[in-house]
Formats: sequence, C-alpha cells, structure tokens
Amino acid sequence: MPQKAWSPKRERQYEHIKEGLLEGGNSEEKAEEIAARTVNKERARSGEAKEASPTSIETGS
Repeated sequence: MPQKAWSPKRERQYEHIKEGLLEGGNSEEKAEEIAARTVNKERARSGEAKEASPTSIETGS
C-alpha cells in the first residue's frame, strides 16, 4: 500500500512498521492500515504532506 507521494525513507518506514506488526500477530490488512496511518501522520507532523488535519499534528494521538 505504499503511496507514490512517499519518499524512499517513508517507504522503508512503512515496511518496517508493517513487519513489526505482522510479527506481533496482526493480520496483513490491519498491519498495512496501521503502518500507512503512522507514516502519513509522521509526514503531516514534519510538513511533508500537502494538507494535514489539525488533529494529526496537534495531538499525541
């Protein structure tokens, strides 16, 4: 599920998170979703995303 807009760094981050979640017993679908959300949240916090929701950058959620 890696996105075209992601940098190679974010692609690696996605794969790393996904693999860790799979090893932790999550399903493939759930691991992909969590990894993608995590990468997108980090992109928003660092200003890489075109448009970030206020929630993703203001809270620790």
